Amino acid sequence: MHNLKLGAACAASAIAILGSQPAHAQFTELPQIVITPNRAPTEAERSGSRVETVTRMEMEEQNLPLAVDYLERLPGISISSPGGVGQEGSLSVRGAPRRYVKTLYNGIDIGDPTSPQVQTSYQYLLSGGLDSIEVLKGSQSTLYGSDAIAGVISFSTLGDIEPGVSHILHGEAGSRGTVRGGYGLRAATDAGRAAVNITGFRTDGISAAAGGSERDGYENVTFDAAADYRFNEVVSVFGSLLFIDAEAEFDNDGFLSGGIFFPPSDNLTAKNLSRQLGGRAGVNVDVLDGRFRNQFSIQAFDIDRTIEGTTFDGVYEGERRKIEYQGAFDVTERVTLQGGADYEWQDARFPAGSFNPQVDADFTIGGVWLDAMVEPVDNLDLTVGVRQTEHSDFGGDTAYRASASYLIPGTSTRFLGSIGTGFRAPSLSELFGPFGPNPDLQPETSFGFDLGIEQRFLEDRLTARLTYFDLDIDDLIVSNASTGFVYENTPGTSTHRGIEASFTYDVNNALALGGAYTYTDTKGASGARLIRVPRHEVALTAAYKPAEKWTITSSAKFVADTVDSGDFELDDYVLVNAKVSYQATESTELYVRGENLLDQDYQTVRGYNTPGIGVFAGFRSTF
Repeated sequence: MHNLKLGAACAASAIAILGSQPAHAQFTELPQIVITPNRAPTEAERSGSRVETVTRMEMEEQNLPLAVDYLERLPGISISSPGGVGQEGSLSVRGAPRRYVKTLYNGIDIGDPTSPQVQTSYQYLLSGGLDSIEVLKGSQSTLYGSDAIAGVISFSTLGDIEPGVSHILHGEAGSRGTVRGGYGLRAATDAGRAAVNITGFRTDGISAAAGGSERDGYENVTFDAAADYRFNEVVSVFGSLLFIDAEAEFDNDGFLSGGIFFPPSDNLTAKNLSRQLGGRAGVNVDVLDGRFRNQFSIQAFDIDRTIEGTTFDGVYEGERRKIEYQGAFDVTERVTLQGGADYEWQDARFPAGSFNPQVDADFTIGGVWLDAMVEPVDNLDLTVGVRQTEHSDFGGDTAYRASASYLIPGTSTRFLGSIGTGFRAPSLSELFGPFGPNPDLQPETSFGFDLGIEQRFLEDRLTARLTYFDLDIDDLIVSNASTGFVYENTPGTSTHRGIEASFTYDVNNALALGGAYTYTDTKGASGARLIRVPRHEVALTAAYKPAEKWTITSSAKFVADTVDSGDFELDDYVLVNAKVSYQATESTELYVRGENLLDQDYQTVRGYNTPGIGVFAGFRSTF
């Protein structure tokens, strides 16, 4: 069964997504081991929770600049952006906004404590150096605490590394004055491994405002490092570091007033500056011949973001400190018990404004959790868990989860499902911040489940998946105009329901195909549709190798039936990307890639531009 006695793999279980293998199509789930469903190495095909993966090989096939470029190709994930690259866009998982998604980077929680709601600014996450991405869907507060109502997104830069030392160079230039490049170092011995990356990106951009003419540029420098080392069969250590320094220009917001839409307009001076620094370190202690595994870790995350050229100018400073313990005990080969405890402190400093003084606020969150993984009979894997959380300002909350995976003996048919509750603690901004705070807020709560089937055909070369999902969120925290824009819990339920269907097909050694369709029906507490969540999304991918040194990859995405503020219907659109690469030497690849090759004129946020056709040329070399 799970057993989880994976030896040295456990040393990196919190900071790496292990076992990546080559793939061709974007949706091919070739990784055999995933981390997020049980916070420990688990066979992907035995997880009852639906988890999507993107491997290093898939990212190298596409060579896209941002992490969100890969996320939006996965079923159930939608991205909207008020302008081009670098804009503060939004991400939803199964229709639930990003404030309901826990985001980890090599195990570091990178949610911004200074945001109106604690959430991640995904536009600052470059793809350079990433080894793998996992997206765990469903209510996951039992294992991950607050903010994991819709799921967890985990980025890893530390994967399988061959013994020795290797270097990676990557460079690209193209449309809109775009230049990016990176350097990576990989090193490994029998006892340890390390990955270090530095990546840079800049672009002149486009005008964020659809009616504007001034370009809004973007610059980003990111450094990350991760490593683990095993001293002996009992003790191992791990650590990771992340630094992001980014600057993005933006335009004035559009808004609705009295039923009239006032479109966005050029702002020649508006900028967002973000500096993020995070780190995590810990030790694993495995005893009783590896049956009893213990992990102790600490982490810190600091963010300073500055807004310039608007009426909300100022410096917003946030900090997070967290200590964690996680243990696992193999009772038998079919029963593993897990448990843990964590304690988190958040602090945020908000600048003084026209109507408010400077604010410095903090709170603490502590939690304990238990989880059991059981294989009662062959091919049936069950998990059940519970968490108790205590918040320094609103008290306690209890969450639970359960999942099941069953492979019908003698067939390639697998059924899976999960059920769980979740919660989102009010943010520091909602409780004490400069705009309508309310210290009496209570957590938002959720109940969700999903049911799926997976079928393999043609000697496992073709895999089809179908999943139904259902998520209800209660006690919504909103800023109410009728009460002077004070945050408050409101009655009613926000609903998120739909279907995800996907397939991967390795036609032969030269051709691989993938595809996904997502239908999402979302409604707020009032019964109105949630904005910027497409009802229909279709994604297709293909990878073709016409000759030994040539590879052609392409992707297409169709988005239909999306509404924005004021029940405004956005146009449907089709995006087509492609890349042609040539393996000049055993270690060097040259490529040309194109984005939005149909030159679609579309919007994902009303009144804001999106990039037109773009062409880029680059190289990637390993030595």
